[in-house]
Amino acid sequence: MRMDPTELYIDLLKKTLEFDLWDEPGMPVTLLPARRPGHKLLHGLSHGLQRLGYQVTKLPRADRSKREAGATWPTLAHSMIGSRRLDNIRDCVQTVIREDIPGDFIETGVWRGGAVILMKGILKACGSVDRRVFAADSFQGLPPPDQGKYPADAGDDHHRFRDYLGVSRQQVEESFRRYGLLDDKVVFLEGWFKDTLASAPIERLAILRLDGDMFESTHDALQALYPKLQPGGFCIVDDYSHPACRQAVDDYFRAHDTRPSPTRIDWSGAFWRKPFA
Repeated sequence: MRMDPTELYIDLLKKTLEFDLWDEPGMPVTLLPARRPGHKLLHGLSHGLQRLGYQVTKLPRADRSKREAGATWPTLAHSMIGSRRLDNIRDCVQTVIREDIPGDFIETGVWRGGAVILMKGILKACGSVDRRVFAADSFQGLPPPDQGKYPADAGDDHHRFRDYLGVSRQQVEESFRRYGLLDDKVVFLEGWFKDTLASAPIERLAILRLDGDMFESTHDALQALYPKLQPGGFCIVDDYSHPACRQAVDDYFRAHDTRPSPTRIDWSGAFWRKPFA
C-alpha cells in the first residue's frame, strides 16, 4: 500500500517533535526548582560538576503512555503536549486548508515551538504559502500570579519553573531553522500577552491556539484575538482542564452572551469551531 509522501512527512515531523523515535534521557536537576534542602544540595553539586563537564540528572520515568498523553515534562522533545493534541493541530490545519478558511495561525505560549513548527510544516508540505504562523511568548517563562487582579491564579507556581519553561526566542528560531521551516511567514511576538497581542499585526485568524496555563494568559489572549478568528476557524485551548484556564474561557463568553461547545481532545485540551453564522 502506497502512502502519500505529504502524510508520511507530517507523520515523521510529528514523531520527531515529540521525541517519539527515541527514549528520553533524564532531566538535569538544574532545570527543576530547589524546593527542599536536598534539592538545593543537588543543585549546588550539579553546578559544580557542570564546570567539569558533568551533570546530575533525575532518572526518566519509563511510562511511555504518559509521554504520549502529554502528561510529563520532557527533557529533549520540542513539544510536551502529546500525540492527541498534536493530531488535533494537524486535523485543524488540514481542515482550514482544504476548506479555504481565511486567516493566519497563532499559538500563545509556544515553549520550545513544537506546535507552531508542526503548523508551519503542514502548511509547507501542503503548498500553502500565504498564511503566517505567529509564535507569541514571553520567552522567559510564565509571570508570577497577579492575585489581586486575577484571583483564579492564586497559588499558581509556574513562574518557579523558569529555568525549564523559559525558552529563548533564539532557541525557538533555531529549531525552526533546523527543521527547514524558518522564513518570513513565521512571526515572533515577544513579550507578555497583555503588552503584545492587542497590537499584533493580525487581521484574520483561522487557528487560535491558547497554551498560557493561567487565567491571566488565557483572558488576555481571548480578549485580543478571538474577535479576529474567522467563521469556520478553530479555537484550541491546551489547558482547558485547568480550573483557572477554563474559568477564563467561561468568563469571556459569558461577557459576550454566547457559549461555544468545546470538544475534549484528551485529559487536558479542548477545541471548538467558530460558527459560520
